[in-house]
Amino acid sequence: MKLGDFIVKDSIVPELKATSRDGVIRELVEALAAAGAFSASDVDTICKAILDRERHGSTGFGKGVAVPHGKLACVKKRVGTIGRSTAGIDFSALDQAPVFSVVLLLSPLDNPDGHLHAMENIFRNLQEDNFRRFLRQASSREDIIELIEEADQSGMAR
Repeated sequence: MKLGDFIVKDSIVPELKATSRDGVIRELVEALAAAGAFSASDVDTICKAILDRERHGSTGFGKGVAVPHGKLACVKKRVGTIGRSTAGIDFSALDQAPVFSVVLLLSPLDNPDGHLHAMENIFRNLQEDNFRRFLRQASSREDIIELIEEADQSGMAR
Protein backbone atom coordinates (compact mmCIF):
# COMPACT_ATOMS: atom_id res chain seq x y z
CA MET A 1 0.00 0.00 0.00
CA LYS A 2 1.22 3.47 -0.90
CA LEU A 3 0.33 6.92 0.41
CA GLY A 4 -1.09 7.75 -3.00
CA ASP A 5 -3.58 4.88 -2.61
CA PHE A 6 -5.55 6.75 0.05
CA ILE A 7 -4.42 10.39 0.26
CA VAL A 8 -7.10 12.48 -1.49
CA LYS A 9 -4.94 15.00 -3.33
CA ASP A 10 -7.67 17.64 -3.70
CA SER A 11 -8.12 17.69 0.09
CA ILE A 12 -4.49 18.50 1.00
CA VAL A 13 -4.21 21.76 2.98
CA PRO A 14 -0.74 23.29 2.49
CA GLU A 15 -1.37 26.03 5.07
CA LEU A 16 -3.86 25.26 7.79
CA LYS A 17 -5.97 28.20 8.97
CA ALA A 18 -6.93 26.54 12.25
CA THR A 19 -4.66 27.11 15.23
CA SER A 20 -6.01 24.45 17.62
CA ARG A 21 -6.05 20.65 17.52
CA ASP A 22 -9.85 20.52 17.31
CA GLY A 23 -9.93 23.20 14.62
CA VAL A 24 -7.28 21.42 12.54
CA ILE A 25 -9.18 18.14 12.69
CA ARG A 26 -12.39 19.89 11.58
CA GLU A 27 -10.55 21.73 8.80
CA LEU A 28 -9.08 18.48 7.44
CA VAL A 29 -12.37 16.54 7.71
CA GLU A 30 -14.15 19.38 5.90
CA ALA A 31 -11.44 19.37 3.20
CA LEU A 32 -12.02 15.64 2.63
CA ALA A 33 -15.79 16.20 2.41
CA ALA A 34 -15.30 19.09 -0.02
CA ALA A 35 -13.14 16.81 -2.19
CA GLY A 36 -15.98 14.26 -2.32
CA ALA A 37 -14.45 11.63 -0.03
CA PHE A 38 -17.74 11.36 1.91
CA SER A 39 -20.94 13.32 2.45
CA ALA A 40 -20.72 16.77 4.04
CA SER A 41 -23.55 15.63 6.32
CA ASP A 42 -21.07 13.22 7.98
CA VAL A 43 -18.53 15.90 8.95
CA ASP A 44 -19.85 16.42 12.50
CA THR A 45 -20.04 12.67 13.19
CA ILE A 46 -16.50 12.13 11.92
CA CYS A 47 -15.08 15.11 13.84
CA LYS A 48 -16.72 13.89 17.06
CA ALA A 49 -15.29 10.38 16.62
CA ILE A 50 -11.77 11.65 15.90
CA LEU A 51 -11.85 14.11 18.81
CA ASP A 52 -13.19 11.42 21.17
CA ARG A 53 -10.22 9.27 20.16
CA GLU A 54 -7.83 12.20 20.79
CA ARG A 55 -9.20 12.62 24.31
CA HIS A 56 -8.11 9.04 25.09
CA GLY A 57 -4.57 9.73 23.92
CA SER A 58 -2.95 12.23 21.62
CA THR A 59 -2.06 11.15 18.10
CA GLY A 60 0.74 13.70 18.17
CA PHE A 61 3.58 11.21 18.41
CA GLY A 62 6.43 13.70 18.41
CA LYS A 63 8.91 15.12 15.91
CA GLY A 64 6.36 17.74 14.82
CA VAL A 65 3.77 15.33 13.42
CA ALA A 66 0.33 14.02 14.36
CA VAL A 67 -1.79 11.27 12.81
CA PRO A 68 -5.42 11.58 13.92
CA HIS A 69 -7.35 8.59 12.65
CA GLY A 70 -10.48 6.54 13.00
CA LYS A 71 -12.65 3.75 11.66
CA LEU A 72 -16.23 4.84 11.01
CA ALA A 73 -19.41 3.34 9.59
CA CYS A 74 -20.10 6.42 7.44
CA VAL A 75 -16.73 6.12 5.66
CA LYS A 76 -17.06 3.76 2.68
CA LYS A 77 -13.41 3.67 1.57
CA ARG A 78 -10.07 4.48 3.17
CA VAL A 79 -9.22 8.16 2.71
CA GLY A 80 -6.62 10.49 4.08
CA THR A 81 -5.33 13.99 3.80
CA ILE A 82 -2.40 16.09 4.93
CA GLY A 83 -2.35 19.51 6.52
CA ARG A 84 0.65 21.71 7.23
CA SER A 85 1.05 24.55 9.72
CA THR A 86 3.96 26.96 9.67
CA ALA A 87 3.07 28.28 13.13
CA GLY A 88 2.73 24.89 14.81
CA ILE A 89 -0.24 23.50 16.74
CA ASP A 90 -0.50 22.25 20.31
CA PHE A 91 -1.57 18.63 19.82
CA SER A 92 -0.50 17.51 23.31
CA ALA A 93 2.19 15.54 21.50
CA LEU A 94 4.22 12.95 23.38
CA ASP A 95 7.32 15.16 23.21
CA GLN A 96 5.26 18.29 24.09
CA ALA A 97 6.56 19.97 20.90
CA PRO A 98 4.23 21.75 18.46
CA VAL A 99 2.89 19.83 15.47
CA PHE A 100 3.60 21.19 11.99
CA SER A 101 2.36 18.28 9.85
CA VAL A 102 -0.92 16.42 10.32
CA VAL A 103 -1.91 13.28 8.43
CA LEU A 104 -5.58 12.39 8.90
CA LEU A 105 -6.68 8.83 8.08
CA LEU A 106 -10.28 7.59 7.97
CA SER A 107 -11.26 4.00 7.21
CA PRO A 108 -14.45 1.97 7.01
CA LEU A 109 -15.27 -0.16 10.04
CA ASP A 110 -15.22 -3.40 8.06
CA ASN A 111 -11.53 -3.33 7.05
CA PRO A 112 -9.35 -3.04 10.17
CA ASP A 113 -6.38 -4.71 8.43
CA GLY A 114 -6.41 -2.09 5.67
CA HIS A 115 -6.50 0.66 8.29
CA LEU A 116 -3.54 -0.89 10.08
CA HIS A 117 -1.53 -1.21 6.84
CA ALA A 118 -2.24 2.43 5.98
CA MET A 119 -1.17 3.52 9.48
CA GLU A 120 2.05 1.50 9.17
CA ASN A 121 2.76 3.21 5.84
CA ILE A 122 2.13 6.67 7.28
CA PHE A 123 4.33 6.04 10.31
CA ARG A 124 7.11 4.48 8.22
CA ASN A 125 7.27 7.63 6.10
CA LEU A 126 6.98 10.01 9.05
CA GLN A 127 9.90 8.26 10.76
CA GLU A 128 12.09 9.37 7.84
CA ASP A 129 13.84 12.64 8.71
CA ASN A 130 13.92 13.75 5.07
CA PHE A 131 10.21 13.07 4.56
CA ARG A 132 9.29 15.09 7.67
CA ARG A 133 11.61 17.93 6.74
CA PHE A 134 10.36 18.17 3.14
CA LEU A 135 6.75 17.94 4.31
CA ARG A 136 7.30 20.77 6.77
CA GLN A 137 8.95 22.88 4.05
CA ALA A 138 6.35 22.18 1.36
CA SER A 139 4.61 25.42 0.51
CA SER A 140 1.93 24.20 -1.90
CA ARG A 141 -0.43 21.29 -2.51
CA GLU A 142 1.69 20.43 -5.56
CA ASP A 143 4.85 20.23 -3.40
CA ILE A 144 3.10 17.83 -1.00
CA ILE A 145 1.75 15.69 -3.86
CA GLU A 146 5.25 15.52 -5.33
CA LEU A 147 6.64 14.42 -1.95
CA ILE A 148 3.99 11.68 -1.69
CA GLU A 149 4.78 10.45 -5.20
CA GLU A 150 8.53 10.45 -4.50
CA ALA A 151 8.00 8.56 -1.24
CA ASP A 152 5.82 5.97 -2.99
CA GLN A 153 8.32 5.53 -5.84
CA SER A 154 11.51 5.58 -3.78
CA GLY A 155 10.51 2.81 -1.45
CA MET A 156 10.14 5.04 1.63
CA ALA A 157 6.57 3.76 1.52
CA ARG A 158 7.48 0.07 1.57
